[in-house]
Amino acid sequence: MEIREENKEKGIDKYSSKLLYLSAILVVFGLLSLIFILDFATSFSKTESLASFDQMKYDKEAERLSKMEELDSYWKVPEIYLIKDSAYKQQVIYGQELIMHTSRYLGPNGSVENLSNGMNCQNCHLDGGTKIWGNNYAGVASTYPKVRARSGQIEGIEKRVNDCFERSLNGRALKDDSKEMKSIVAYIKFLGKHVAKDSVPQGTGIYDLPFLSRAADPSKGSTVYSTQCASCHGASGEGMMAQNQMEYTYPPLWGPNSYNSGAGLFRLSRLAGYVKYNMPYGASYLNPQISDEDAWDVAAYINSQPRPSKDISKDWPKIAKKPIDHPFGPFSDGFTEIQHKFGPFGPIVAEKKKKK
Repeated sequence: MEIREENKEKGIDKYSSKLLYLSAILVVFGLLSLIFILDFATSFSKTESLASFDQMKYDKEAERLSKMEELDSYWKVPEIYLIKDSAYKQQVIYGQELIMHTSRYLGPNGSVENLSNGMNCQNCHLDGGTKIWGNNYAGVASTYPKVRARSGQIEGIEKRVNDCFERSLNGRALKDDSKEMKSIVAYIKFLGKHVAKDSVPQGTGIYDLPFLSRAADPSKGSTVYSTQCASCHGASGEGMMAQNQMEYTYPPLWGPNSYNSGAGLFRLSRLAGYVKYNMPYGASYLNPQISDEDAWDVAAYINSQPRPSKDISKDWPKIAKKPIDHPFGPFSDGFTEIQHKFGPFGPIVAEKKKKK
């Protein structure tokens, strides 16, 4: 009996050992299968990610090529060197110089007169007013004189130039009959010499960026500013002076030497559209460097900072004609100043359409 019991226990032990062995094999097999599945999933995910990345690259390049084709039909800058009349040529060149280096002549230490805050016209009108979607002058000569809703009056190019001096340059007006005004006007007219009367060529002025479905957010814009803008314009928006200490290489975006509250760029849509295809340094219509959302948010941040104020009580005599993003009341609708400044602008647009 004892021998049988012992043999029985030995049989059970052998059986248990086989079960343990088999279980171990199954566990190992399961682990290997799991590793294989995870590896396959990871590889598949990487393949998907790479495919997605490649698609993004393809889409971006396709968009760039499409824009390049568009640019073929855009405004072309006429060449100053082709001007044959020497006196006229010198006038146009001086006008270009005044736009590009305004402060050297008309700034706080200007050689001609002290009229402005130290910024150059070129700080807002890039490349001497010739950059596509860089707030260029392509459509000025063809559309002026004209009635402007902001003043409710007929304005010539001289008035438009002085608006910039009094608002964007936070200064005083040039005399219409001065050599400097005549030269600036000659330059602007030269740039528009091939543009048909009353027409506005593609790429003129500032790009109309699509509205956000939400309000622009200054707090998000602060982060964008820190990472994309502060290295040139300063942590406090103070700008960067050129070595000659007479003008700005990178203009102040707020503070006492920046544009005032009556300037066009104090409207959010104008600043956001300007930023989108021009900032940070090196950005262009073919090579934007920030998203639409970031452009709106950083514009909201910049225009939330302190800057010189201007009496604009006589602007927009017909308040119904105020742009939807004009930041100061009264308004002809029921929306607040805050919404008119930061959005969302969709409901304001919809309300305007109802009233038409």
